[in-house]
Amino acid sequence: MKKLKFPSAQSVLLIIAALVALLTWLIPSGQYDRLSYSKEDNSFTRSSLEKTIKLPATQETLATLEVKIPLENFTSGAIYKPISIPGTYQKLESNPQGFKAFVLAPLKGIIQVADIIILVLFIGGLIAIVNYTGAFEAGITRLSKLLEGKEFTLIIIVTTLIALGGTTFGLAEETIAFYPILIPIFLAAKYDAIVALACIYIGSSIGTMASTINPFSTIIASNSAGVNWTTGINGRITMLALGLIICILYIIRYAQRVKKNPSKSIIFNQKNEIEKLFLYENSSATFEFTTKLKLVLLIFITSFMVMVYGVSNLDWWFLEMTAVFFVAAVLIGFISKINETVFVNTFIKGANELLSVAFIIGLARGVTILMEDGLISDTLLYYSSNLTEGMHKGIFINVMMYVYSGLSFFIPSSSGMAVLTMPVLSPLADGVGVGRELVVNAYLYGMGLFNFINPTGLILASLAIVKVSYDKWLKFVLPLVFILAALSMLVLTISAYL
Repeated sequence: MKKLKFPSAQSVLLIIAALVALLTWLIPSGQYDRLSYSKEDNSFTRSSLEKTIKLPATQETLATLEVKIPLENFTSGAIYKPISIPGTYQKLESNPQGFKAFVLAPLKGIIQVADIIILVLFIGGLIAIVNYTGAFEAGITRLSKLLEGKEFTLIIIVTTLIALGGTTFGLAEETIAFYPILIPIFLAAKYDAIVALACIYIGSSIGTMASTINPFSTIIASNSAGVNWTTGINGRITMLALGLIICILYIIRYAQRVKKNPSKSIIFNQKNEIEKLFLYENSSATFEFTTKLKLVLLIFITSFMVMVYGVSNLDWWFLEMTAVFFVAAVLIGFISKINETVFVNTFIKGANELLSVAFIIGLARGVTILMEDGLISDTLLYYSSNLTEGMHKGIFINVMMYVYSGLSFFIPSSSGMAVLTMPVLSPLADGVGVGRELVVNAYLYGMGLFNFINPTGLILASLAIVKVSYDKWLKFVLPLVFILAALSMLVLTISAYL
C-alpha cells in the first residue's frame, strides 16, 4: 500500500475554505454596527446592514454609543478603520456560502491581495538577477569562511534582527524575500532548511507576538481600547526578551543536533532534493568576491534598508516596496551589464519561482472572504465576549488570550482584529478589575501564539518556498508553541495581580 502524502499548501487551504463554507451553514449570522471617522467633514458614520447614519464627531457621541475611546484617537488618524460598536450585536438572516461562493473566494482573494502578490513576484525577479551575477555564491563562500566553527552565531543574529523588525514595525510579509537568500547560507553551514525557516519565521512571529511599538497591532489596539500604547509596555518587553531567548535556544538545540547527525533532521528524506534546489552547483568552489559583486550585494541589501525606512517613516506600503525592489533589479542589471533580453527572461523566471507562493497568499485571503461574506466573525466575537464576562481576573486574562488565538484563525489581520474586537472585549477588563492594557497584551500573545501554526496566515506561503510540508513544520514547532503558551500565561497572570 502506497504511503499517504500530506497534501500541498494549496490543497490544505482549499480544504480549510470548504470547512469554513460549511461553518457558515452551521453558525448563525450576525453583526455589530460599525463606526468610522471621516476627516473630510469631521464626522462619524454609524453603519449597519440596514442603514447608515451621520453623527457629529464629538466625545459626547462616543459616550452615547458607549465607545470608551478618546476622540483624538480618531481625529489624529490613529484609528483609521471602522470599529465595532459595543452592545449593537444583532442576529441577521443567515447567509451561508454555497458552491459558487466557495469557487469564487480564492479568485476574489487573489484580486484583493494583488499588491502583495506583485511584491512577491518582483522579489523573485530581483533575487534571480542577483543570482545571475554570481554575487550570492561569492558572498556565501566568504561568509561561510568567516563563520567557520561558530555557525550558531548566524542563528542568533538572524533571529534577533528579524524579531526586532517584528516588534517595531510588524515585519512579516516582507520576510518572504529572505528565504531564498538565507537558505543556501544555512545549508552551507551544515544545517537543514528547517533551521533557516525557523530563524526567519519564528523570529518574525516572536517579534510580532511581543510587539512593543508596532503601529499595526500594539498602537492601533491600544487606541481602540482607549489606553495609551506605552501602558503595558513593560510586560511586552519582558515577553520579547524571554520569548526570544527561548526561541533562539530551541532553534540552536535542533540545529546542533542536525549538524552532528544529519539523519536527525525532520526533513532528512528531502535533504538531497532541497540541497539541489538551493545550493549552487559549485558551492564548494572558491569565488572571487570582486568589487562589482560587492556593489551588487550592497545595492541588494540597501534595497531592504530603504524598504524598512519607508515602511517605518514614510507610510510606504506594498506598491512602494515593490518599486524599490524593481529599481534595485534594474540598477544591478545595469552595473553587471546584463543583456536586455537576458535580464527580462531572468527576471520573469525568478518571478515564476515564487508564483506558487503568491497563489497561496491569495488562497488564504479567500478563506477570510468566505467568513466575512458568511457574517460569522462577529457572531464568534459576540459569544467570546459572553464567555469571558465576570470571570476572576487571573482566569479572565488567560481565557482572553486563548479567545484571541481562536479568533485569529477567522481574522488573521492584526489591525483588523484590533478595531473589530477591542471596543467590545476591552471594556470587560473594567468589570473584573484589570487594566485594559492587559487585554491588548492578551490579544498580542494570543494572535502571536496561533501565528506560529495558523494556516490562514503566512506559514503555508513560507513553507512553500522552503519546500517543507505543513505536518513537518507542526512536528518541529509545536513543543515551542506549548513552551511559549506557558510563558505567556505566566506573564499575563503576574501582570494581572501587580
